[in-house]
Amino acid sequence: MAPRRTTLVLALTGALLALGTVPVEARPDPGDDPRSRFTGPRFQPPTITPYATERPIRTPGWDSSVAVEARVQQILERMTNEEKADLATGQINNNFGFYNNPIERLGIPAQTMADGPVGVRVANPAVDRATTQLPSGTALAATFDEELALGYGRLLGEETFATGHNVQLGPTLDITRTPLWGRAFEGFGEDPLVSGTMGSAVTDGIQEHPVIATLKHPFAYNQETDRFEVDARVDERTLREIYVRPFEQAQEEARPGAMMCSFNRINGTKACESPLMNTIVKEQLGFRGFIMSDYNATPSTVGAANAGLDQEQPGDQGPGSANFGERLLAAVAAGTVSQERLDDMARRILRPMVGLGLFDELPTPGTFDRDRNSDFARRVAARSMVLLKNDDRVLPLRRSARRIAVIGPDADNISAQGGGSSQVSITTAAISPLDGIRARAGAGARVTYSPGTDGISEGDLLPGPHPVPSSVLTPAEGEGDGLWAEYWSNTTFAGDAHLRQVDPNVNVNFGFQNFPGFNAASPKIPTSRGDFALTGDLSARWSGTLTAPADGRYTLGLTARGDATLWVDGEVFVQHTGALSSQSRQIYLEEGEQVDVRVEYAAPAESSYQGGQVRLFWRHPESVLAPAMRAAVDTARAADVAVVVVRNYETEGVDRPDLALPKEQEQLIRQVAAANPRTVVFVETGAPSRVAPWIDRVAGAFQAWYPGQEQGAAIADVLFGDVNPSGHLPVTIPRNERQVPEITPGVARFSEGVFVGYRGFLADRVQPSYPFGFGLSYTEFEYDRLVTDSGRSDGSNASVRVRVTNVGDRRGTDIVQAYAGTLPTDEVETPPRQLAGFERVTLRPGRSRVVTIDLDQRSLSYFDEQLDGWVTPRGQVPIHVGESSADTSLSGTIRVR
Repeated sequence: MAPRRTTLVLALTGALLALGTVPVEARPDPGDDPRSRFTGPRFQPPTITPYATERPIRTPGWDSSVAVEARVQQILERMTNEEKADLATGQINNNFGFYNNPIERLGIPAQTMADGPVGVRVANPAVDRATTQLPSGTALAATFDEELALGYGRLLGEETFATGHNVQLGPTLDITRTPLWGRAFEGFGEDPLVSGTMGSAVTDGIQEHPVIATLKHPFAYNQETDRFEVDARVDERTLREIYVRPFEQAQEEARPGAMMCSFNRINGTKACESPLMNTIVKEQLGFRGFIMSDYNATPSTVGAANAGLDQEQPGDQGPGSANFGERLLAAVAAGTVSQERLDDMARRILRPMVGLGLFDELPTPGTFDRDRNSDFARRVAARSMVLLKNDDRVLPLRRSARRIAVIGPDADNISAQGGGSSQVSITTAAISPLDGIRARAGAGARVTYSPGTDGISEGDLLPGPHPVPSSVLTPAEGEGDGLWAEYWSNTTFAGDAHLRQVDPNVNVNFGFQNFPGFNAASPKIPTSRGDFALTGDLSARWSGTLTAPADGRYTLGLTARGDATLWVDGEVFVQHTGALSSQSRQIYLEEGEQVDVRVEYAAPAESSYQGGQVRLFWRHPESVLAPAMRAAVDTARAADVAVVVVRNYETEGVDRPDLALPKEQEQLIRQVAAANPRTVVFVETGAPSRVAPWIDRVAGAFQAWYPGQEQGAAIADVLFGDVNPSGHLPVTIPRNERQVPEITPGVARFSEGVFVGYRGFLADRVQPSYPFGFGLSYTEFEYDRLVTDSGRSDGSNASVRVRVTNVGDRRGTDIVQAYAGTLPTDEVETPPRQLAGFERVTLRPGRSRVVTIDLDQRSLSYFDEQLDGWVTPRGQVPIHVGESSADTSLSGTIRVR
């Protein structure tokens, strides 16, 4: 796709206050069939008018405007050093997660900042906090649709401003180095060109409003494990070609007002103290906005300021703990931070505030078109869904499928979203997969629901085997399935229990990910235990009975950090102490046999972000089904088609332990598929999970990402064929954890170099489950007549043309992808393929179109560390055009002279 050449956040204190979410351009989708829409009163689509803003588009030229610079200079000349330091120092404000004081004497407005990149989180209790929960960043990337990304940004900008904010803490341009990263769902996948293109468009959309966009997080922030100290060891070439490149493109095309440095170290230096802020971001990329720290991420005063940090966001240590503020003033007075640097900090903060209209239009809480924005979220979700498999054309569903079984732990709610600072808790709409399918199927269909397993929660981020499910447990007190739970906010069971309740499982993972407003757990999991009294030191007891669902040898055990003991029938069965690990024993049980179980646990908090961690788990043969799973299988067997909706748990603060689906959902898929050969699976994950253990058993499958508040409507759209699937993978789906970089504490060695994602799979000739760029359709496309144009002698303006023909029987959209092959150089090793351009094309059956793709010159170049610059080697460069990174249907060459 030819780019347009237009000229977080660990908010701990804000997390306690903020729970938030809701608009944008919503034109008819060319893949939609207008004859097949929801007909119920809730699901009737509103009449949509094209999104438009009455404000001028401010993005082009604000950072090079003479008028803007003059106004900034006038303000700067009137400021005292105290006011400049105040401007550079964020404050805690109960209505905002991030905040910067106004300077009323000079008419400088407050900076009222809002998370996050996938929907606006509103903390202010004085305003309506409902906003639109958008599909994840990976979902947006899967559309490969730059115009849709522009609308996504417009929605974020509009809702940010309409809820009283003028700084949006997004988009996230961090590369998905590994799908195990807890925040991978926020960004745009594993490819720098896709990330840069989508991030540029989102930034443009945000800044069409009097709102500053904030790019996160330069650079090499790719894991949550040990995120405050982990040292990303990455060579300069890899840094520039992979991790800097999206920021470079966004700076060139969209001129963001701000960037946010992260917690980690980069080659030994804290990111918010790294000289890369000056040398790369400001000098080489030409960034003229300001760099703010993440919450609690400013490591020093003098070092951070002189390295290029312009604004410190606060920490949670309380008043007087700021590294800027009074300390910055003292450093200027002492000469360790120059007056020129302080002036530059203030100038950089003021420049986008003036240039993007923050002085001229103050964010007054107002309204926005909720229906329009919710409809837009639905369109993004439907376009993003990647059809992975469609055996015997089981999809779209035929009219004969009148008995539909919907199965999955959270298929009856919309909790499948990323947790942490990007979570949107209060939404303007909520259409679950079950709701959407029922509404679309109509009154003549029989849609039944069975969860199969327990709801998904933060506890599912613990490593090891699956928790014992609630349907085999009976509490010693209380009603329902599960165990009777008692919690104390100390390590000695002292005093009265702080909380008593029935828990479905022993599956506790308290800490940052469990905080109110940051927790994306299923509503079926008790959330009251997520109060702060229980996120520190903890002791707890669970008691009840376990009933064996079948004859067999079972493994029972504990995964825990701290001291944990499992009693079975009054005798100690397993004991654990020390670091997080698992202990287990086997026991033979007959079907229906009951044993008393009791778990006692005690551990001090590991940090202010990590509390108690304990799970009671089991292992058993594949043929053993818990009662809830057996009920789901019976429901599927009685249906014409079974739709299984599965999810995982991803969040800021914690990485995933593996690529498996939690709570025995993989077994659930296999068992349902064995009972009903017409089984279709929707995988609601922000980053890839493994599909190898079940994909061969099912008839159809979608990668559905985190699809937002209209997920049920979007699932119904593609399931029934109202929208022809057109999503393509912006990330590779690996077979197992051995195919992805390991997440390690202490030091993260980027030993794969530039061979990130599909580049590495192709170079190593490793076969994933599904390659980057893959995506099926309900129609089929053929490519031919490839023509290459080498452009200028240096490789700039190179392009390819290809004819695309819809050879199927439905209107559909394809993503044509052009890849540059191995570069003609002996100086460095280059990837066998790297994405150089892409284009969406929509065609009716039998129609053809010639598509032209401009090739990104960076994909024809490599970064030379000795020259400290980009080199485009001379010679023949192979060009491959197809529907994925593994597609070799058409190949040609261009010549760089």
